[in-house]
Amino acid sequence: MKDIERKNIVRVVSREANLKRKLRVHLRNLGFSKAKDGSLIIEGGGKDVIRTLHRSQRAERLRSNQKFIKEKAATLLSYFATGADVDPGSVSPVLERVRAGTWQGDLFRLASLSWSVPVSNGFGRRLRYIVWDASNQKIMGLIAIGDPVFNLAVRDRLIGWDSKDRSERLVNVMDAYVLGALPPYNMLLGGKMVACLLKSRDVFNDFAEVYGGTTGIISGKEKNAKLLAVSTSSSMGRSSVYNRLKLEGESYLDPIGYTGGWGHFHIPDRLFLELRDYLRDEGHSYADLHRYGQGPNWRMRTTRAALDALGFKADMLRHGIQRQVFITLLASNSIEILQSGVGVPDVSALASVEDIGALARDRWIVPRSKRRSEFRSWGFTDLADLFGNQSAKMRAAAFELEESTIASAEG
Repeated sequence: MKDIERKNIVRVVSREANLKRKLRVHLRNLGFSKAKDGSLIIEGGGKDVIRTLHRSQRAERLRSNQKFIKEKAATLLSYFATGADVDPGSVSPVLERVRAGTWQGDLFRLASLSWSVPVSNGFGRRLRYIVWDASNQKIMGLIAIGDPVFNLAVRDRLIGWDSKDRSERLVNVMDAYVLGALPPYNMLLGGKMVACLLKSRDVFNDFAEVYGGTTGIISGKEKNAKLLAVSTSSSMGRSSVYNRLKLEGESYLDPIGYTGGWGHFHIPDRLFLELRDYLRDEGHSYADLHRYGQGPNWRMRTTRAALDALGFKADMLRHGIQRQVFITLLASNSIEILQSGVGVPDVSALASVEDIGALARDRWIVPRSKRRSEFRSWGFTDLADLFGNQSAKMRAAAFELEESTIASAEG
């Protein structure tokens, strides 16, 4: 019996030591070192450093989607624009809600895999959109809003919430966890146009239709939610796209501060799954608390619990990369209602997607196209190169599409 106990002890210690080693090696390879207080520090700054920190997770995400890319890319590639497809003076955005299990859902997934920072799946309530250019029926951007994080200091200070207020009224706030334009539209400041669409009558009405009469999963109470505000944050520190978003004097996104530099993005999925399995074997409740109603901070709490169990300080989650936080207020009296919990939202100033698109086109798209013409040379090969370790599969899909196009033209 004692021999069996000794073997079990050796196995557990070996597993813990192995996990610790993997974490240390991974963080060191990213360029992190540890400060005296246990927090992480990294040399340098700027967007290239942030992309490097995300590189491992992005490569992992692309590899896990290689079958999906191989099966779907050839069919979906025709929905992406080349530079020759875009007429800046005719760009006209249209929102299409994305449902699970549809080809639009596949397109959303494929498009999001092209971004240098891995896209989250969101939490809880979610509305996803493809932003189409009605002038050519090509995809120009993506929007997804979901439940916000519970603790966001800069948001709560702006509104004037204490913890009780926040618990009661956070249901009226969402977070844009996917927000941006795809090439070649991003070269024409299309990201600004897409971001402005958050503050549209279309999004406000969709939220009311889907979530206005829902019952809280935790509280069991009728929420009667209204979409009063949407927050978002820049993954690359200070954002040149989201700042100064105004059209005819109307503000569409306002900067409200920076995050504290805490998070888990530097812990890739493969390590997170090992940490979660370790907690599960230890009988820790956080290992499987990931259903809706158990909070969008589940992954953070789970990672923190695993690090604590392994003897690491929680400061290992302090990566020091601060994100600039923005908010759009959909009603002119959003702050007052969020503060007091009473009132009828005044959304009389909300414009439609069509009207916002026309203003944004004249404000950003057309002037940019006259100053910077390189968008015209954007092609499918350039798009394929955005897919990292899956670029070869995307190039093969592009070749297949071109061959099919030529055969159709000749036929």
